[in-house]
Amino acid sequence: MLAYVFWHWHKDTVSQNQYEADLQRFHEILSLNKPAGFNGSTVFSIEKADWLQTPGTVYEEWYLLDDSAAMDPLNQAAVHDACEEPHNTVARNAAGGAAGLYLLRYGNETLSKARFATWINKPEQMSYRDFYQSLESLCSQPGIALWGRQMVLGPTTEFCLHSENQPTLPAQYGEKIHHLSCFWPKS
Repeated sequence: MLAYVFWHWHKDTVSQNQYEADLQRFHEILSLNKPAGFNGSTVFSIEKADWLQTPGTVYEEWYLLDDSAAMDPLNQAAVHDACEEPHNTVARNAAGGAAGLYLLRYGNETLSKARFATWINKPEQMSYRDFYQSLESLCSQPGIALWGRQMVLGPTTEFCLHSENQPTLPAQYGEKIHHLSCFWPKS
């Protein structure tokens, strides 16, 4: 499974409440008009996303896809037909954004239940095989999933570990932990 992840924040001239209402409307309409290969979206609000150049709330959208072939239909559906106007409203009111493409490496999570995102980089001297093996037992626990970046589309970290509870990792990973507030889907 792949995830297209998009971070964005609203302009100062737009209220947070209005931006969130517009964002929710977009995701509601997209969920009713799912293109082939699209398995749904989850949106988190996060604070202090230090890799982005904004001090306020950031919205982190996860679009789950069967594979990379599903990206074109998602892109088409997100900006045309029923989704065109809601997408354009959010885009017009966004102050900036960054994105990445991530592959599910380990685990089987329900994104809407994730409450922590632990962003980590593989230590330079460590092989990918050793890195994955070091996280295998942690990632085999329920509610934990490891995502690995496939494509760089902005200033993002290479790995994201989603979990329902805050994990404990070796210091060598230099993790940055963000508390996630699930914004979409609404419970």
